[in-house]
Amino acid sequence: MNRSLAFLLSAVAITVAGVTIGLVGSRSRHMVSASASALASHAQESNSGRVVRLASNASPVPPFLTTDLSGNVVSTADWGGKVVLLNFWATWCPACRDEIPQLIGLAARYRDRLLVIGVSQDDGPPAQVWQFAQAMGINYPIIMASREINANYGGVLALPTTFVVSPEGRVVQKHIGVYPPDVYEDEVRALLGLPVNATIQTFEDQGQIFLKNAANVTELPGVDFKGLTPEQKKAALKRMNSENCNCPCKMTIAQCRILDSACPYSKQLAARIIQEILAKSPTGDK
Repeated sequence: MNRSLAFLLSAVAITVAGVTIGLVGSRSRHMVSASASALASHAQESNSGRVVRLASNASPVPPFLTTDLSGNVVSTADWGGKVVLLNFWATWCPACRDEIPQLIGLAARYRDRLLVIGVSQDDGPPAQVWQFAQAMGINYPIIMASREINANYGGVLALPTTFVVSPEGRVVQKHIGVYPPDVYEDEVRALLGLPVNATIQTFEDQGQIFLKNAANVTELPGVDFKGLTPEQKKAALKRMNSENCNCPCKMTIAQCRILDSACPYSKQLAARIIQEILAKSPTGDK
């Protein structure tokens, strides 16, 4: 990402139903929709009490070994036994700057059992990021993003994006945008086995955390599988997980439906796949 694009994107950082995000790259439209959906779900749950949602099929944290801005080694191999908030951010992102005080507070309150790590998406000199961190009073390590790290974490489509890692080294949640402070605090306390004023629920990661898990989905937002036999539905899902959407996202149809349920392109393509499969059935019934 070049600096001119970075500043352009930061200028259009927006607030969607209370979740503030800075957009990154050509896929930003998907992240606006995904964040709005996530917040709507959280708001509905909050009406009946706070809820912590953790993945039941959490994937191992993608490993990396690097150094932070102070020259200290940062390795996923050293995370065992601690909760980790891996926060992808940038100095030019207004939403990221808004979130920093919250992360500073969490790092201070749970410093013996929580590790916050900032992954800077800045393309400027690390010294400038270090100066920014010093001015903000950041009390947690910051590393510079690499193409490999971004790729291993599924690409960074919006900032901030935070992965929540359990003490067992599993990625149990992902948040896109700035969330209320109690969201992270409840998750940290739940994962540490501390008292928490929230209901703990589990969900199956079907692409919400890592897009590679979209192959596990049995339903997709806005896709009507009625009329398909189990085998036909399996064939339809296979095609949706292997054929790309023709919008600018460059994702599969299934991934696009998961990340942006409002996308008309993936919705039309999914409907066309179902119609084609139904048309090939012995009776041609719909």
